[in-house]
Amino acid sequence: MNSSITDSAINYIENLFKNNTDGHDANHSMRVYKTAMHIADSYPDCNKKIVSLSALLHDADDHKLFKTTNNENARCFLQSQKIDTAEIEQICSIINQVSFSKNRGKSPESIEGKIVQDADRLDAIGAVGIARTFAFGGKNGRSLEESLQHFYDKLLLLKDEMNTEEAGKIAAVRHAYLKGFIEEFRAEVNMDETSIPSSN
Repeated sequence: MNSSITDSAINYIENLFKNNTDGHDANHSMRVYKTAMHIADSYPDCNKKIVSLSALLHDADDHKLFKTTNNENARCFLQSQKIDTAEIEQICSIINQVSFSKNRGKSPESIEGKIVQDADRLDAIGAVGIARTFAFGGKNGRSLEESLQHFYDKLLLLKDEMNTEEAGKIAAVRHAYLKGFIEEFRAEVNMDETSIPSSN
């Protein structure tokens, strides 16, 4: 794997997402990248170059953020790095298989695609997933209760949609954290005077 290309991809997404504050930022892409590489260690036959670039660029043309077509931003970067045409198509194909809303219930065919899809979905659950949900909700005018509905619409479903064994293990822990948060949230929201603990 060419580290200089990876470094260039990191610089590219840092510039691409520099003004984003709703949880789809460069830090999100970096977490997905690191998680994907962790999962990839369990699959020695996978192409780590494809995994790394697909993970780093997976949101480069997200329809919620950009008005691009045909993976324009990702392709522009990859072409600038002289990436082989076949590899560009493979990376773009994986990127297009990541979105939950567009790929509900679908599993990528390649192990590289499975890894990147898992890594992105893992970043939607657990403590970071909770923080991202409310960051996105606040930016888009959602109340706390409206953001909580997203847990039922998507986040609580992700544990059972992981493709790889390693991702499944991580998802189980983060899923439990989500459920604990929901219970605590509902307890605090429904709290009446008799249930407020004493300060003593």
